[in-house]
Amino acid sequence: MKKSILMAIALVGAIGFQTASARPLDEIQKSGTIVIGTDGTFPPFQYFDGGKLTGFEIDLGNEIAKRMNVKVEWKPMAFDSLLAGLSQDRWDLVIASFGVTPERAKAVDFTNPHYCTGGIIVSTRPDIKSAADLNGKTVSVQTGSTYFEAVQKVPGIKQVRNLSSDNDARNALISGRANAWITDKFVALTAQAKGSQIQGSTHTLYLGNMLFDEEIATAVKKGNSPLLDKYNSVLKDILDDGTYAAISQKWFNEDVRCKGGSTSVATN
Repeated sequence: MKKSILMAIALVGAIGFQTASARPLDEIQKSGTIVIGTDGTFPPFQYFDGGKLTGFEIDLGNEIAKRMNVKVEWKPMAFDSLLAGLSQDRWDLVIASFGVTPERAKAVDFTNPHYCTGGIIVSTRPDIKSAADLNGKTVSVQTGSTYFEAVQKVPGIKQVRNLSSDNDARNALISGRANAWITDKFVALTAQAKGSQIQGSTHTLYLGNMLFDEEIATAVKKGNSPLLDKYNSVLKDILDDGTYAAISQKWFNEDVRCKGGSTSVATN
């Protein structure tokens, strides 16, 4: 998942923060609590259901914290402020479906990926399937996301609606303010299965081609190697002992771990 991290950092720097939470591993273990920033508006990965934060990444983050012998304090925040907040010491980790990109890796360190996915074209029209079909169309995406970055590389798009959340981007499609919505393929599959409603009317969602593939990982403050190494060790155990597969099956009915190899960006 998921404009320029430098812009986000500049915005956070302009606001300023007084709390400090991005700590070395030994301080986290001594305190007994790890602070994790997340988005909370991106089902089925992290979202609120009846006021409770839930989702695949929430289950995974809770399991990792459990094996680190610490409790989790989740900090839901606007997606495009999360990595900047990490750099400003607001939390220890960010688990929010962040795709690993060279630009982001200049600002934060990424753990090993915890799933692989990609950006997919979604429309209420079955004839909008490929990047070429976006010619002359209005496309909705979430601000700060890799989806926004990807659509900039697609020629001929009439307008990009850059919205604050993925839900807003979806609703722009459903309400007719956009012809297509670019989002995570698993998010799209969930939305398609549930059906999308707005103002009492149900709309069929059609899934088109993938615009790009990406690896999703947890972000750690730059240089916090002990925490990074510990996270990767615990994640490996979860992947190896069947726990990851069980969590993944619960949310997707399949194992969404990365199968190896590199990912690449494509727009056709």
